[in-house]
Parts: sequence; C-alpha cells; structure tokens
Amino acid sequence: MSLLRQGSAYIIIGLLQLLLDWLVFVALTAAGMPVVPGNIAGRVAGMLLGFWLNGRITFADAQGRQRLGWHRFARFLPLWLLLTAASTLLVSTADHALGLEYAWLAKPLVEGGLAGVSFLLMRYVVYR
Repeated sequence: MSLLRQGSAYIIIGLLQLLLDWLVFVALTAAGMPVVPGNIAGRVAGMLLGFWLNGRITFADAQGRQRLGWHRFARFLPLWLLLTAASTLLVSTADHALGLEYAWLAKPLVEGGLAGVSFLLMRYVVYR
C-alpha cells in the first residue's frame, strides 16, 4: 500500500476517532466526571473505532485483506497505553493550569500532535 493512500485514510479515520474521543470526553467531564477518567473513556471509545477501521481499511494488505486479530491487538495495546498516558498527562495539565473549558480545547491539539507518532507506530509495529 502506498504511504500516501495509507496516510490519507489514516487522517480521515483519525478525524472520526478524534471526534468520538472528544465528544465522549466533553460529555463525561461536563456531567461531572474528573478529567483523567473522562480522557481515558474518550480514548477507549476512539481506540475501538480506530483499531477496527484502520485494520479494515488503512493498513489492509495489497489484496484488501483486513489486518485485525488478537496478535495485532497485542502489539497495539502497549502503544495505545503509552499514547494514552501522554494524552492524559497533557490534558490534565491543561485542566489544572487553565480550567476544564481549556482542557476541552486542548484535547484536539494534544491528540493531533500524538497522531503523527501514532501513524508511524501503527504502520511499522502494529499493522506490518
């Protein structure tokens, strides 16, 4: 698969993931959930959608076969946990320093910054 095609699909799927992640985060924290579990819940929702779509579409092999399964999920999960820890640290720092509304605004920026690292890790470690 070409890097351009994979990158384009990854961006589109990533935007869908980000939207779901952000909506869950904002809804839960607006309802009174603390920022840390709210961020983790949002990332879990986005992760489930993204792992499935990226395995089916973005990183499918040349014959269009999906790249899913437990062995790939086992490679995916530690990377996701690492990126989730970074995201949670940054979003909770924004909350403590600036307040919840600014954490809501910071979250898409944080996740966007992590997306480039995530693409490389997914391409070369998880869906290879």
